[in-house]
Amino acid sequence: MGSMFRGEEVALVQLFLPTAAAYSCVSQLGELGLVEFRDLNASVSAFQRRFVADVRRCEELEKTFTFLQEEVRRAGLALPAPEGRLPAPPPRDLLRIQEETDHLSQELRDVRGNQQALQIQLHQLRLHSAVLGQGHAPRLAAAQMDGPSERTPLLLSLGGPHKDLQVNFVAGAVEPHKAAALERLLWRACRGFLIASFRETEQQLEDPVTGEPATWMTFVISYWGEQIGQKIRKITDCFHCHVFPFLEQEEARRAALQQLQQQSQELQEVLGETERFLSQVLGRVQQLLPPRQVQVRKMKAVYLALNQCSVSTTHKCLIAEGWCATRDLPVLQEALRDSSSEAGVSAVAHRIPSQDMPPTLIRTNRFTASFQGIVDAYGVGRYQEVNPAPYTIVTFPFLFAVMFGDVGHGLLMFLFALAMVLAEDRPAVKTAQNEIWRTFFGGRYLLLLMGLFSIYTGFIYNECFSRATTIFPSGWSVAAMANQSGWSDAFLAQHAVLTLDPSVNGVFLGPYPFGIDPVWSLAGNHLSFLNSFKMKMSVILGVTHMAFGVVLGVFNHLHFGQRHRLLLETLPELTFLLGLFGYLVFLVVYKWLSASATSAASAPSILIHFINMFLFSRSPSNQPLFPGQEVVQSTLVVLAVATVPVLLLGTPLYLLCRQRRHSRRDPAGRQEEDKAGLLDSPEVSENGWGSDEEKAGCPEDEKEAKLVPSEVFMHQAIHTIEFCLGCISNTASYLRLWALSLAHAQLSEVLWAMVMRLGLGMGREVGVAAVALVPIFAAFAVLTVAILLVMEGLSAFLHALRLHWVEFQNKFYSGTGYKLSPFTFALEDE
Repeated sequence: MGSMFRGEEVALVQLFLPTAAAYSCVSQLGELGLVEFRDLNASVSAFQRRFVADVRRCEELEKTFTFLQEEVRRAGLALPAPEGRLPAPPPRDLLRIQEETDHLSQELRDVRGNQQALQIQLHQLRLHSAVLGQGHAPRLAAAQMDGPSERTPLLLSLGGPHKDLQVNFVAGAVEPHKAAALERLLWRACRGFLIASFRETEQQLEDPVTGEPATWMTFVISYWGEQIGQKIRKITDCFHCHVFPFLEQEEARRAALQQLQQQSQELQEVLGETERFLSQVLGRVQQLLPPRQVQVRKMKAVYLALNQCSVSTTHKCLIAEGWCATRDLPVLQEALRDSSSEAGVSAVAHRIPSQDMPPTLIRTNRFTASFQGIVDAYGVGRYQEVNPAPYTIVTFPFLFAVMFGDVGHGLLMFLFALAMVLAEDRPAVKTAQNEIWRTFFGGRYLLLLMGLFSIYTGFIYNECFSRATTIFPSGWSVAAMANQSGWSDAFLAQHAVLTLDPSVNGVFLGPYPFGIDPVWSLAGNHLSFLNSFKMKMSVILGVTHMAFGVVLGVFNHLHFGQRHRLLLETLPELTFLLGLFGYLVFLVVYKWLSASATSAASAPSILIHFINMFLFSRSPSNQPLFPGQEVVQSTLVVLAVATVPVLLLGTPLYLLCRQRRHSRRDPAGRQEEDKAGLLDSPEVSENGWGSDEEKAGCPEDEKEAKLVPSEVFMHQAIHTIEFCLGCISNTASYLRLWALSLAHAQLSEVLWAMVMRLGLGMGREVGVAAVALVPIFAAFAVLTVAILLVMEGLSAFLHALRLHWVEFQNKFYSGTGYKLSPFTFALEDE
């Protein structure tokens, strides 16, 4: 957790790996996940690197694994997860793995090919049996015995030149959607010199390709003449029909049908043996494939990492460079020593200086990962910049709860998140593929705190599903008002709304112990009271949040040795922010403490005082809150205006004076001092480098950069304008806390009034009320979850996200760095 407040120190290390032990060293580093390798062969093509042949062999194995995996899925089987952590196999095992995999894949291809061939052959036999067993012959015979009709061809005449023609048959099967077109084309092409019979099969036959049951249309065509027969065969070939021999004698057809049935039975037995053998092969694939996939992926990752290394001049070792956390350097050295012990020469790692900005490393756990993800979504922090995530753990759920404050809604969210937290170690929960569920599961601890803080603010607002609860006795007494005001029955009948005067003795007994008094839920000015309370609360929280962001910038300046920025930037920023808007917060708190219930009606207006502060005027009707208020306000405005030139010109003039002073002291070192001055200005860098990289050095292409006064003044002017105008707009932006809180409360009130209140008032009998409340409560629960929890929760989440990104983090956080991405096998193990 020490690195949560600031990124860890990261060093550039150079590794000397003996050629014989380079693979084992990199493999061990992949298991530990400590080093992010730099590509030392950036100018070399990927096809010209040292280990490209090994990478290709691994890719070929991955293609074979993909084929085996598809075959397993095709059979309806699942691959088990590999057991334990499998190390990357040594290079000598690659040939053995390839031979085993190729042999298994070839065996599976042969068995699968034999199975498909047998299935096709069985399908053909079943189609032939269906054609012979459909009973087309009686219809043909009847057609020949009947008298002349419109479908009787003229060739049936006994005399003439066609008396020696013989009736021939073409029988087969066609897909049902082609049958009508086939019959129509045959009739038109042969001009009616045929008799065609089409019948649908009684049973569905399994398609050998798709494996799905399908219905076929069998046909028998009788014709006269060789030319017509050739036309029929060409047409059936075009329609991809399955054509089978068809004997004219019925006894011969029966004998052929029996023979086909016997062949089908024999073929089914052979097919069953083939499928059993196929299941055995697939069983071996299930055992072999998962560990081999992990091992080959690790091996490929090792070779890709080795391709980033350069070769020494003696070709006896590989040289690698990478980023590593300083605290992990002893572990790195020990891992290299253990991995290279068998080679006889120990691998060496040592730190080297670097002028590149190191990557940012912030270690997280289950709890802090979601909060760090919120910060990283804005931008990864620069090297050793102050990390906002630890403070976001508290401020983000709290600002969300200010907009979502309700005990009932917060409790539902808390229970939902608690269920995910308790079930986080279950495999079914971890491996769920639903994207929405994975999003909620990844932020389960964030939802847990959001629900918990919403319960807290709900108790402050005294709202539970929009209903107020009486935990403590109310601070207002209606009996005292009735006794001292002389309310009669006639007065009560004429006045539907009664007023409680706190100036009357005994009416206001004191403030409510915690939160808002429940009597306000019955008041007619309830909304006006909450408007005033939540608006002032939003301003107080906003100014406090922004001031805290400015204070966090102090730690950046101290860490990077830029103490001049404390006087020239941080102090003017705090003076401007607190002198104007901090004074507004002071007025709000002072009025709360000084004004009593009896004098509240005559209390001065803070808004008028704040306007008069900028106009240097006073209002006779608005009395001051304290003596000397006008002098204090005028002094604060002048002081705030005076900080603007300091903020605008202070840092540029200091940098120019320091550069001129150093150049006079050491004329020969002018160029180096100019470079130091450039680093001291956070805005002049074209690559987004600022003051926080001063310790890390500068990129190679900025070595010759000079401090240009116009650029320094321009960037400082942009920063000054952005901060001064941002103080106003950001303070107004925090009023969204007030707006969304009221919107959530009013939506809850409307939902209760239009659903539950109607249901509770439908009938006074117990049976009627019970029957009516069941669907009404179901509708109330569904609408509560859909509208108030999901939609309103998402809206409050996005607004809290904006307040942190725009109003809070831009005061001290640049987010222009990049993460440390170490070489690790963690993804391959998953």
